[in-house]
Amino acid sequence: MNFRFTDHALREMSRRGIPKEKVYEIIESHEQEQLIREGRKVYQARRREGDPPRIYLYRVFVDIDRSPVEVVTVYRTSKVDKYWRTEA
Repeated sequence: MNFRFTDHALREMSRRGIPKEKVYEIIESHEQEQLIREGRKVYQARRREGDPPRIYLYRVFVDIDRSPVEVVTVYRTSKVDKYWRTEA
């Protein structure tokens, strides 16, 4: 997927310590994608990180209604159950 980072996304990634390489990895090998609203998707992936290791959820918000698509923001959370969607 061809995409670019918005200024907001770059600021938040820097503030949160999330490198571009991690965002590329999440977009390319996400476990879930959800349409948040018309034109915006979130790509999600769980990763085991830290010492001691914990499961974190990365959420990458992307505006898909433009070309190239734009990464709007990214964050990591330990609240996996809050955002993870299981099939009903």
